[in-house]
Amino acid sequence: KRDNHPKIDLIALIDLISKSMDNIEKAIEVVKQGGIVIFPTDTAFGIGCKIDDERAVKRLFAIRKRPLNQAVPVLFDSIARVRKYVLPFGAQGKPFDSKVEQLMIDRWPGALTIVLNCQTSKVPYLVRGGGVTIGVRIPDHEKVLQLIKGANVPILGPSANFHGKETPYEYEALDKRLIKLVDFVLEG
Repeated sequence: KRDNHPKIDLIALIDLISKSMDNIEKAIEVVKQGGIVIFPTDTAFGIGCKIDDERAVKRLFAIRKRPLNQAVPVLFDSIARVRKYVLPFGAQGKPFDSKVEQLMIDRWPGALTIVLNCQTSKVPYLVRGGGVTIGVRIPDHEKVLQLIKGANVPILGPSANFHGKETPYEYEALDKRLIKLVDFVLEG
């Protein structure tokens, strides 16, 4: 009886999985140490650092040449973590209006960014663009979710490009000059 299943090179597969795990672990360590990482998301490649590392946030803005008065989106791994960074809504002290919470449940993980009033003591001035709101989303991409969980803090998530330049949707479209300025690139 003939075996019609394709042969799988188990050693190559294990090596690939191991490399992938090594890469995510490296990206997590870089972020935890205050570094800047380029990573894939469900929309485009992003560039980020920990939200609570002001030195890294300033460096990210400098690398991207982003105007200091323009807020950046922040990526989260759970609605529970989002609650920790936003202001209570209304007299009931709930984190979100029930319609907003339902929208999160229905559309996340996914490409939807929701702008909410934030706890300015937890969200650096530059991240908010000097305002009092924060753009939040939970991306639908396992690698970036692992990165956020591993760092145990939200990460900034603007597109991995110089301000005003073309957004990279594939690894090959990343600007080589930008790659040289960051600490690690997590391929998609």
